[in-house]
Amino acid sequence: MKDRLHHLAMGGIATLALGLGVAWLSASPAWQNAPGDTALLRLSFTHSGDRSASCRDRTPEELAKLPRNMRQTQICDRRRPPIYVELEVDGALIYSAESAPSGIAGSGPSRLYERLLLPAGVHDLTVRMRDNPASSAFDYEATRKVDLRPGQSFVIDFRKDSGFIFE
Repeated sequence: MKDRLHHLAMGGIATLALGLGVAWLSASPAWQNAPGDTALLRLSFTHSGDRSASCRDRTPEELAKLPRNMRQTQICDRRRPPIYVELEVDGALIYSAESAPSGIAGSGPSRLYERLLLPAGVHDLTVRMRDNPASSAFDYEATRKVDLRPGQSFVIDFRKDSGFIFE
């Protein structure tokens, strides 16, 4: 009986020590997302490239060979083209990348997630995206003046219907 109480007491002390250790470690080491005088800019979105550049019209001979229910006048490649994104901060290009489509067949959307540290303060941000490889111009572009606070996490997102969103 005495050994059992001793084991219970030691188990309770070990559990209490472990709980206090975990509580101390969860709050004690000071951790910052970014250095004190910087802000975090996240460029994060999912978008599908425009497949229309790879489409072609079928000839009347090709259409005649097909059953009536399969006579689509245009055929398009299943694979989506990559998207190309650029980000300028205060007139300087700090990020440019081509993002390939996802999926085994390359038919899924392109996913982009980039974390950039910027000095806190007022910045002019310009973000551009090209989703049609047949064009050399950018399909989407937005410019905003933002005031980034130290330690702030700022996100640039994209929605096809409303364009770039600065949050």
